[in-house]
Amino acid sequence: MEIFFLALLLILLILALASGFPVAFSLPGSAIITIGLAALSGSFFAGDESAYFAHGGPDQWLNAAITNFRGIYFEVERDTLIAIPLFVFMGIMLQRSKIAEDLLVAMAQLFGPVPGGLGIAVVFVGALLAATTGIVGATVIAMGLISLPVMLRNKYNVPLATGTIAASGTLGQIIPPSIVLIILADQLSSATDRAATLRKTEYKEATGSFSMPTEFNLTSTSAGEMFLGALLPGLVLVGLYMLYILIIALTKPKSAPPVPYEGVYDRDFIKRVLLALVPPLALIFMVLGSIVMGIATVNQAGAIGAIGAMVMAGYRLMEGKHAFIPAILALISLFIIGLLMNNFNINLKAADSTKDYFVVFIALVAVLIFLSSIVWTGWRTYKIENTLRDVMIETAKTTSLVFIILIGAAMLTAAFRAFGGEELVRDFLTGLPGGFITKFLVVMFVIFLLGFFLDFIEIAVVVVPIIAPILLADTSANVTGVWLGVMIGVNMQTSFLTPPFGFALFYLRGVAPKIVRTIQMYKGVIPFILLQLAGLGIVGVYPSLVNYLPNRVSLTSETAPPPRNPRLQLCIEEMLFPQYDLENLIINESINKARLLDLSYVPEGVRTKLLNAFNSAANTFSLVNNVRQAEQEVAKFTPGYKPLHRKVRAIQRKILRLEKKIKKSKEALNRASFNEAENYKQKIDELSAEISILKEKIPKNWNKVNQNYKKLDNLEKRVRIEYRNNADNAYMAIVDVIAIINDLPKLRSLKDKIFDLKKIIDNKNSIESKKAIKEVERLITSIKGTNLIKSILVKARKSLSEKKTNTSNTIKELDKALHLYAQELKWREQAKTNLVQELGKYEKTIRNTIGLRMQERLNSEQAKIIASCKAVHRDISLSF
Repeated sequence: MEIFFLALLLILLILALASGFPVAFSLPGSAIITIGLAALSGSFFAGDESAYFAHGGPDQWLNAAITNFRGIYFEVERDTLIAIPLFVFMGIMLQRSKIAEDLLVAMAQLFGPVPGGLGIAVVFVGALLAATTGIVGATVIAMGLISLPVMLRNKYNVPLATGTIAASGTLGQIIPPSIVLIILADQLSSATDRAATLRKTEYKEATGSFSMPTEFNLTSTSAGEMFLGALLPGLVLVGLYMLYILIIALTKPKSAPPVPYEGVYDRDFIKRVLLALVPPLALIFMVLGSIVMGIATVNQAGAIGAIGAMVMAGYRLMEGKHAFIPAILALISLFIIGLLMNNFNINLKAADSTKDYFVVFIALVAVLIFLSSIVWTGWRTYKIENTLRDVMIETAKTTSLVFIILIGAAMLTAAFRAFGGEELVRDFLTGLPGGFITKFLVVMFVIFLLGFFLDFIEIAVVVVPIIAPILLADTSANVTGVWLGVMIGVNMQTSFLTPPFGFALFYLRGVAPKIVRTIQMYKGVIPFILLQLAGLGIVGVYPSLVNYLPNRVSLTSETAPPPRNPRLQLCIEEMLFPQYDLENLIINESINKARLLDLSYVPEGVRTKLLNAFNSAANTFSLVNNVRQAEQEVAKFTPGYKPLHRKVRAIQRKILRLEKKIKKSKEALNRASFNEAENYKQKIDELSAEISILKEKIPKNWNKVNQNYKKLDNLEKRVRIEYRNNADNAYMAIVDVIAIINDLPKLRSLKDKIFDLKKIIDNKNSIESKKAIKEVERLITSIKGTNLIKSILVKARKSLSEKKTNTSNTIKELDKALHLYAQELKWREQAKTNLVQELGKYEKTIRNTIGLRMQERLNSEQAKIIASCKAVHRDISLSF
């Protein structure tokens, strides 16, 4: 019956959408009706309202719906959605203020004399509008109204002109900041959590271990990472469009003729071009740059974009004598604030001098000037043609639509899962031959088809939560959420152009003149569809285009993971092992030189520590060879083992699915009537027989081959751990000894206090003496290598008693502490002169090789290499 209600859910949804019922109500409406019917039917026919649900019941669905509602509107972790109205406001404000029109005119005049220059200018402006609006419909309509008449007037080939405009308008899907990317990031964040759960379950079933290694886990996806990941693929598409137009212009000059500028290339022209081009580019740079450099979150960047767009609209709408005054005041005040923040600590509470108060005063004045300029420009946009009011209304409409669809889609997805839809989709996809590639291509094709009928929001919030966890959980590809999101975004962009249902074509048809025939539009977009598919293929084959920038920004940010992070180890070793080969002689020479250092005056414990460290460092190269040999053994064994592993795991997954069906059938059998019970028993017998047949298909040599692989794999893991521990010990021992020697000034500063303790004990009562010793203990705790002195002082303090006046035991312990203190002081002073400099040179030599794991962070050059390594997807399925 679950299948029946799942089919009913989908039928109701299709009928509602086909009849033109609003999407925002079609999604939750179909879910509510189906859930209600299933609950009533279960209560009436089976006496249990949850009888016809695959998971839980109506109560669980209602709780899921409430949780989703709370998650979208109240959870701090999902505050990225706040950026949606900010970016929508930014885009609509730039369009309503005719800044986009100015930009196109200026670019057309600049590139016009070049063959195909007008078309290239349209693509360029389309990319900039995409980076400011992120809304396909708005961009296509704006470009159609502004550029299509100009292109037709200059005798551009009609299909080429319409295809260029439609394709350029859809760039808003993928070029950040994009509303699509924000919604995808939000949905993929939840999908990643579900995928991580699926992967942990698979690991437990395959290995029997409850704890999955950290490096196999999935990381969440943020809007900032999606922006970074989509940047290069977006530029690849822009480059392909421009290259295509240039080739057409050169091979068929009549299709894209040059458009000579009728005016003069003088100072006024340059001024006009710069005024049209620089502010939008500066705004995009501030929005994206602030995210990339870690200065602002996506929400804060959205606020920057919204305010910047309003300031630009203020001077564009005014077009008068004092048009630029608010913008100039805002820029000057921001410059002053930035200058003060870089050179002073602006903190009123911490101010303690006239200079500090003066700096705070100047900062407050600059802030007031900035706020005044914003209010001034806001008043302008409000009074002139009611621009601000209209923009706010459009922003509210668009944002409300997005959020209502998010709620409805969450309810629909919860219902889909309640009737076992997600399991059916997973079983279907995992049952396909060809592994991840087949699953991925099927999903991409479905999304491509859905793009004919559904807007990007519906696809992102309905389809992605269902299919993304399945694809992300696949260990054979181990793709990132960012890569999957960008691929889906480019795919949806392609479907927006495909005749006859492409939304971009409908938008363009609505604003194109009657002389442009629909068939010409269809003909014009076909080359651009092929270019988009080529871009999709490039991104699919080279995932580094997506993954590199997010990885690099992550590894160079203030919150970058340290080199000892488990996720980085394989890439770090891939970087270091060739470096060992190159620097072998230098490192060995440094080790041998360190071994010759005079350590005769150093305490035995410290001396042993140093000698062990030198030996460990020298042993690094043999351990690296062990890792390489183990790695080669696994690599030799893998080609023959991988097909067998995939075959057996596929069979075992089928067996597991059948066992789950048996479990459900047994549960249904318990509540079935006498007449129905026989059918359930027969079904259980059939499923059991099917399991027996599947078990027979498992090759006889599976267990032996599997055990052999596990031995080799465990050996590789063991030698890698041995190498890492050895390297850490070799480096940290040196760092610890250097720190001990460098704490000499602190140790010296305690001389008077520690020698005065005997006098205090002789002249004071036990309570005051204990306090004095306790104070010395506190001070000596901060000095490295003094644990033994501290433990003796603790004994001395504990030997004091209020009842006993005899302090001889205390004096003895203090004498031990003083003697040990004098020895520590002596050897550290000698080491400070003769040893620490040489140890420092040695530490510097091995810091970025043997000692790399123990550094706080990677340097910029290392981060680039590791980011490139991490950007490639790795098959980890053999560990499952």
